Amino acid sequence: MQCSWKAVLLLALASIAIQYTAIRTFTAKSFHSCPIPNPVNCSLSQDTDAADRLCDESPTFTYNLSRKTHILILATTRSGSSFVGQLFNQHFDVFYLFEPLYHVQYTLIPKLTQSKSTTDRRVMLGASRDLLRSLYDCDLYFLENYIKPQPVNHTTDRLFRRGASKALCSPPVCESLGAVDLHLEEGDCVKKCGTLNLTLATESCRDHGHVAIKTVRVPEVSDLRALVEDPRLNLKVIQLVRDPRGILASRSETFRDTYRLWRIWDGTGRKPYNLDVTQLTTVCEDFWNSVSTGLNRPPWLKGKYMLVRYEDLARNPMKKTEEIYDFLGIPMDSNVERWIQNNTRGDRSSSKHKYGTVRNSAATAEKWRFRLSYEIVAFTQHACQQVLAQLGYKTASSEEELKNLSISLVEERDFLPFS
Repeated sequence: MQCSWKAVLLLALASIAIQYTAIRTFTAKSFHSCPIPNPVNCSLSQDTDAADRLCDESPTFTYNLSRKTHILILATTRSGSSFVGQLFNQHFDVFYLFEPLYHVQYTLIPKLTQSKSTTDRRVMLGASRDLLRSLYDCDLYFLENYIKPQPVNHTTDRLFRRGASKALCSPPVCESLGAVDLHLEEGDCVKKCGTLNLTLATESCRDHGHVAIKTVRVPEVSDLRALVEDPRLNLKVIQLVRDPRGILASRSETFRDTYRLWRIWDGTGRKPYNLDVTQLTTVCEDFWNSVSTGLNRPPWLKGKYMLVRYEDLARNPMKKTEEIYDFLGIPMDSNVERWIQNNTRGDRSSSKHKYGTVRNSAATAEKWRFRLSYEIVAFTQHACQQVLAQLGYKTASSEEELKNLSISLVEERDFLPFS
């Protein structure tokens, strides 16, 4: 029997339409899981209508069957992100990773910090999203694509800041620790635990109820839309911001070579002609774009985004941390409370490491006012005036006002989570 070419064409088009509909259904909708009949209560002769009723009445499940909460701390360098990371690292049921995207940046684009290329940014973001998706699924083997030299037998001693993750320095990942080692310094963890076994790390991740990741290598929340909308994830973004004047002061002190020209200006009062102002303006532009997206409350961010000012957290660490955990829907445990009490009232000598978290948090938030000259502050206020107003940071109109701590430069604002 022969078919006309028109009939063949119609059949082909119908087949494509059916496949397209199936794919759209598979990717856009939640799975419906029909209960399996219990042999004790159901027989093989159970009628079809009853089976249909069972299926109709069964709950709807998304891909994320475990309902882990996946937390992303979206920040920029020297904005207080290490401090915020510890608020999750100390929680007994949170598996925390410190800057895993470091490996993506320095493997794919070693000189990305000097590059302004849009292509470089796209490459970095695409790889970063893939890695984040895998890590939230507790697939730590995916990291091996970016760790150099490549791990052997799933073991490595090259994971960036491994000691900053409590879970990677505790059993079962590290069995060599005793009771006296519960509060190890970061460097001591690496010495005592030896090489990292990624298989054990993967098992530890799966044993925890939630996964938190800190990164300063994603510029804007809109870069995360594909992950936020991924039905396999339950991603919630904590965007951390800080007064750009405070960020500049902290970077100038921490990264002395990179910010050498800013230090020259601060010390001599003369602005270098070749000063790279993008070291400041890029921060303000990324803040402005990202916060504008969040505050505009697009549907895809509903229940997924919370804006946190570092200054609010520094002044009322316990209250703000409780608000963060309320937003996430996770009970805040006593370990977190104890850590806050022990790490927000430190003296100057207690912060030995440039990425350390032990400090007088309220005083640290104001320290920039004495580190920067008024000329640099005035320049920053002009360059970043939009985002300063957006985030509720006041400008100082004189050096006297700048140095007078009785005058607050932070407005009272309630940035309520988008729920």
